[in-house]
Amino acid sequence: MRITLTVTAKGQVTLHKKVLEHLGVRPGDRVDVHLLPDGRMQVRAKQGRSVTTIFGLLARPATPTRSVEELNEAAAAGWAGAPSRPT
Repeated sequence: MRITLTVTAKGQVTLHKKVLEHLGVRPGDRVDVHLLPDGRMQVRAKQGRSVTTIFGLLARPATPTRSVEELNEAAAAGWAGAPSRPT
């Protein structure tokens, strides 16, 4: 399949949806571009996780959420050397 991209006045190109789907790239993901000899390049989906995949990673269903104030208090207690106590 051949796809032609247009370069904007700012020197940017937008990858078509078909290209992104082929790479398996979604919004927030990154791509690696390798510049090759003879004016060629290679584009690959960057391995690793998107930042959006970590949201909720540490959530535990049985654990109540903490307020910012509670988190700050626990952090301050930890820095002061005092053991933090669960509530």
